Amino acid sequence: MRGLLIIVAIVIGVGLSSLMVVTEGERAIVSRFGEVLKDNIDGKPVTRVYGPGLHVKVPLIDKIRYLDARIQTLDGAADRFVTSEKKDLMVDSYVKWRIKEFEKFYLATNGGMKSNAEMLLQRKINSDLRTEFGKRTIKEIVSGISEDSKVEGSSRDELQRLALENAAKSAEDLGIEVVDVRVKQINLPNNVSNSIFQRMRAERQAVAKEHRAKGKEEAETIRARTDANVVVTLANARRDAEIVKGQGDALAAKIYADAYNKDPEFYSFLRSLEAYKASFAGKSDVMVLAPDSEFFKYLKDGDK
Repeated sequence: MRGLLIIVAIVIGVGLSSLMVVTEGERAIVSRFGEVLKDNIDGKPVTRVYGPGLHVKVPLIDKIRYLDARIQTLDGAADRFVTSEKKDLMVDSYVKWRIKEFEKFYLATNGGMKSNAEMLLQRKINSDLRTEFGKRTIKEIVSGISEDSKVEGSSRDELQRLALENAAKSAEDLGIEVVDVRVKQINLPNNVSNSIFQRMRAERQAVAKEHRAKGKEEAETIRARTDANVVVTLANARRDAEIVKGQGDALAAKIYADAYNKDPEFYSFLRSLEAYKASFAGKSDVMVLAPDSEFFKYLKDGDK
């Protein structure tokens, strides 16, 4: 009984190991004794590619290589490119690709190694991009405006389109279909960027100094103009004040003269009373006068 169970377990294990499952979005290639299984189609040997589903293989002999049939993204490190002006640029790009011919891909990448495929594809893409960047100036690449057409966006769009076409042709040998090529970011090398930033900083500082100098000059001009206006205004105010004061004094003198002419004696009497009031306003005031002084004229007349 135990032996039967062992035999059944071995049969089940062998049966399970003879099955392989290819999931959706994958393809599989099987090699047996180091040779890829092929089918004879129209008298030509063609590599057997297993699609999604359940398949049978020879256990312990067949080796399976699963290949991803979905669109892949190759996003490598930024690389240095040279423009037509012999200027360096650091370009960061990415590529969308997928396997088109699984047999060719398997053979060209040492058994379907994705890392090998991406390394080879990256070389081809960089080579094509380097060619396209070498035909353009920094202004055309960064601004996206072609100096020939003067149409906005034409140069960068054209660069990416040509890079995609060239990459698609170059990747045919790998059995790869290049779906898209895009330039993410374009930067200057650090040493070039630092020198440019320093030059820009110096230019901005020079402009700032010029503006400050002009501002100070304008401030001095405004301050001098204001001071002059203040002096003129004060002079005019003093002049007007003296004129008003003179007019007031003249009017007062006229009023006094008119009052005096109407009754000189009464006018003299009032003036004397005002003088008495002013002279004796303080309790501690002392005045020494002769009894027959003119100052006491109306006091003496009052006694009479």
